[in-house]
Amino acid sequence: MKKGIHPTYYEDAKVTCACGNTFNVGSTKPNINIEICSKCHPFFTGEMKFVDTQGRIEKFQAKQEAAKNSSFKKKTKNKESKESHPKSLKSMLGK
Repeated sequence: MKKGIHPTYYEDAKVTCACGNTFNVGSTKPNINIEICSKCHPFFTGEMKFVDTQGRIEKFQAKQEAAKNSSFKKKTKNKESKESHPKSLKSMLGK
């Protein structure tokens, strides 16, 4: 290894979760702050809760409500215009 080009490696870097859990890992940073860990993640705890740190769920729900209340309607094809078109080459030629 070349000297002076690699970052300092900390054998006992402290990881702190938002829930208050702390543990040590090896890292190039002495302190790491995380939002979720195995003590509070729904997969490991078995609890049903939403993990939403940036308001994505509320944003999605707001879009759904706006779509419900919207006056926009899909265009439907007119049955009359559909029937006026020939269905096959034979009917086009009139045979």
